Amino acid sequence: MNEFSQISKNFSSSEGKDLKLKALNGFKDILPGETELWRQVEDRARDVFARFNFAEIRLPILEKTELFARSIGETTDIVEKEMYTFIDKQITLRPEATASLLRAYIEHGLYVQKPVQRLFTVGPMFRHERPQQGRLRQFHQMDAEVLGSANPRVDAELMTMGSMLLAELGLNVSLELNSLGCPACRPAFRESLLSFLGSRQDALCEDCKRRSVTNPLRVLDCKNPNCRAIVADAPSIQEHLCPECATHFQAVQDGLDQLGIVYSLNKFMVRGLDYYCRTTFEFITADLGSQSAVCAGGRYDGLVEQLGGPKAPGIGFAMGMERLVLLLLQKEQKIEPPAEIDIFIAGLGGDASRLAFSLMQGLRKAGARVTMDLDARSLKSQMKQADKAGARHVLMIGEEELAKKAGMLRNMATQEQREIPFGDEGLRMLLEATAAGR
Repeated sequence: MNEFSQISKNFSSSEGKDLKLKALNGFKDILPGETELWRQVEDRARDVFARFNFAEIRLPILEKTELFARSIGETTDIVEKEMYTFIDKQITLRPEATASLLRAYIEHGLYVQKPVQRLFTVGPMFRHERPQQGRLRQFHQMDAEVLGSANPRVDAELMTMGSMLLAELGLNVSLELNSLGCPACRPAFRESLLSFLGSRQDALCEDCKRRSVTNPLRVLDCKNPNCRAIVADAPSIQEHLCPECATHFQAVQDGLDQLGIVYSLNKFMVRGLDYYCRTTFEFITADLGSQSAVCAGGRYDGLVEQLGGPKAPGIGFAMGMERLVLLLLQKEQKIEPPAEIDIFIAGLGGDASRLAFSLMQGLRKAGARVTMDLDARSLKSQMKQADKAGARHVLMIGEEELAKKAGMLRNMATQEQREIPFGDEGLRMLLEATAAGR
């Protein structure tokens, strides 16, 4: 008799009939009355993501174990302790979404279709860890990724999208920011950190003693109060950044400043995944106890190549649905239905691109669905992008428009064009024009 047959026989017995079946520890039913709130959060997220020109991708729950070992890192807690793996089949329930999304990006050649891909996915993840408030063994994430651009404005824009969604959900959060450098500057920091930890080895917790040998950066992320006190004076990666990483990090901060996003620097933020480099960030709240992060992410340039794909820089974030819903239930927040408008801004040249970047954010804040080419390619290329994005209107800003202080708005359906002045009056006219095309 096999194991399954024995379990069935026991359940059929009188003893089995008295058993009360319930969900596994760390797994939760989402019941009517709560599912509506989940759906509203997802709808709001899809609306905000659409304004930033993100497309949805749906991914399988099972992947080859090797995918996560190669991407997340063999010495991480996730791979060493937390994955649900079928040893005989060498397959694993996904513990996070980025690796699966990158596998799909490579497998289906999505990098050929567009130079920059903006993708998001929503679904369950699985980790065997101690269940806590807002943290379950089956949990749900909204994951957003930008692949194909190393532009620091992309970093700022992605964090702005996260900030906008959380704000429109009515949640109180703060943004913390750090840079992890790159393979060129991280070794020097690692040596400095190892020297610091070496003299304090005996006082560290058992996990950190192991991490200080295999992955010393993770010691900075330890939640043990004693370890946190020990590393309070540890060297900072920000002091060891190479010129390229320092320039990138400053440009990210400039982008956030330009878009009015408030943040603070946190030199101890290292994240739990090995693939991160340069920008890392977290949106945190004081309303969920020790589980303070509601959104976290960072840049992972080089990971696509590591998984067998082309050279394609990337950055992304994940939001925990359970934590968002918990916060909304605490606030009894009512969420309005999503909007649906689309406009593409074509900025030609540095000054025009800078103006377009700010204008785009103003339109998004006003409820419009907007995107632009952050790398300021030719007008022909940008018009092709606008067409592929299904833009109803294109606002063109070049040197002539800057001199006139008015952009040129083209209706993509009728090909009619008219001038739109910069400023509040122009913003009103743009919103009216795009609303008419709904």
